[in-house]
Amino acid sequence: MVCIRQATCEDLIAMQSCNLMCLPENYQMKYYLYHILSWPQLLYVAEDYNNKIVGYVLAKMEEETSECHGHITSLAVLRTHRKLGLATKLMSAAQRAMEEVFEAEYVSLHVRKSNRAAFHLYTETLGYRINDIEAKYYADGEDAYDMRKYLRGKPPQGAKKDKKALPAPAPNSEKNSKQSSREEPENAEKAGGTPEPRSSTAGEAEELEDSLPGLSESTRSGNDVFAESRDSSLGASSITDSESKGASKAKGREAARTPS
Repeated sequence: MVCIRQATCEDLIAMQSCNLMCLPENYQMKYYLYHILSWPQLLYVAEDYNNKIVGYVLAKMEEETSECHGHITSLAVLRTHRKLGLATKLMSAAQRAMEEVFEAEYVSLHVRKSNRAAFHLYTETLGYRINDIEAKYYADGEDAYDMRKYLRGKPPQGAKKDKKALPAPAPNSEKNSKQSSREEPENAEKAGGTPEPRSSTAGEAEELEDSLPGLSESTRSGNDVFAESRDSSLGASSITDSESKGASKAKGREAARTPS
């Protein structure tokens, strides 16, 4: 069983010990004293059933800016007590105190770019977003993500966003377009004119341009062949009929000339 409570001066040595075991960024004892004397409401520890400090959060309020906001200085949990949600509980307690006691607008923190576990915790679980990247922030030269979480309302207009918002589609646009396309022929018929055919899309037009010429040529050639064969057959039949009629008339005249 692990409980989350506010830190006291008696906890500072255990907090420093936890920091030395977990993080490469270490602080002198006077830095812990400065935090607890200035902002005692913002320091929390995780204590197990043996009264051992297994995690802590060290936080403060930024005083050098016009905006009232808090800052997470350090957060650590012993390896033996990870995957229990203690980091989330410690962060939530500090954030709640910043908002309720100091009316902070947002909370800021820095995290190494290589610390994927902490980055996932801040972004996916706690709702932080990248505000900037500070080059060579740490003593070893590694860059840091400057992250923020807004506690009161929406972020100001100057705040950076991770993704560009896409314009929302117009409501019922497809329905309106279909309705207008149906109304156009009806209106044209009422006006006494011939309704214009509905235009196709660019892709359909290209497909039609590619397919129709070949189809029309084959159809036209077939019709021409059929017409020519029909005309030739009609001409042949008319010639045959005239020849037969002429032969019958000649036979009739010969029969009339021949005496009985």
